[in-house]
Amino acid sequence: MDFVSRVINADKRSIARLITLIEEQSDEARNLLKQLYKFTGNAITIGITGPPGAGKSSIVNLLAKKLRESNKKVGILAIDPTSPFTGGALLGDRIRMQDLTLDEGIYIRSMGSRGSLGGLSRASYDAVKVLDAAGMDYIIIETVGVGQSEVDIIKLADIVILVLIPGMGDDIQAIKAGIMEIADIFVVNKSDLDGTDRLVTEIQMNLDLNPDKSKSKPPIVKTVALTGEGIDELKNTIFHTQKQFQEQGLLNKKRKKRINQELRELIREIHLSQIASSFETKIDDFTEKIFNKEVDPISAAVAILQNSKDNIKP
Repeated sequence: MDFVSRVINADKRSIARLITLIEEQSDEARNLLKQLYKFTGNAITIGITGPPGAGKSSIVNLLAKKLRESNKKVGILAIDPTSPFTGGALLGDRIRMQDLTLDEGIYIRSMGSRGSLGGLSRASYDAVKVLDAAGMDYIIIETVGVGQSEVDIIKLADIVILVLIPGMGDDIQAIKAGIMEIADIFVVNKSDLDGTDRLVTEIQMNLDLNPDKSKSKPPIVKTVALTGEGIDELKNTIFHTQKQFQEQGLLNKKRKKRINQELRELIREIHLSQIASSFETKIDDFTEKIFNKEVDPISAAVAILQNSKDNIKP
């Protein structure tokens, strides 16, 4: 059985190996992704985001178990902060979800954010394709949890879940810019704490400010991850939201938009890479000129891009 076939048959070692190749940005990974692409498009991707300490990992853990009870295969990508010194990830989520690793129907992978402000590296996008091709019914992406820059998850997820907890001080005020608008489901975790009803009211008031009155309001689910309370309701809410999106054509609309964005980003990356490689010598030459104050960076960049020999010569 070749490598692609092993991935399609959900061989965990092959999946792990391919995601490692993706993180290394190898040519082999790109070739394998090309072969796998026709097997993608079946999984529902769920983005779980929210501030640090909201209990995202606990919810992912319990939700994965509930989906397995419904006989669904689950892939989990836990995005951990990347060390600015070593480039490695903390991998804390994989430690916390260790009890799930024995289930053959669950695949867990911790990935570094690689310095991406939105908490998602380029490798995360391709890793989702691998898990999709491997036959996962649901792919859960748990993001780093760094506040407003978490909006990047909308580029990757079919359904975005925002996890909040009571007692965050200014609560919604601290996070409403940007991230509130992308949530398809709100989860108020640790709902046994004081301030839960106030937080739910604040979410509802914030949703009422949406100028698009025709748009249905995202549901709000209360959970207590420590006891498992509300996780069943969350699973059913996901199923209902998925069905609603499919019936309204929103799922395909979201996916086409993501494909469009990905294509634009890839063109940008490839184009920039081609420019950099074709002008490598000139860039080195101009670097020396800029360092010696013989030319300014803007003029140098224009000269390189135009391949001009008129005004400035290295």
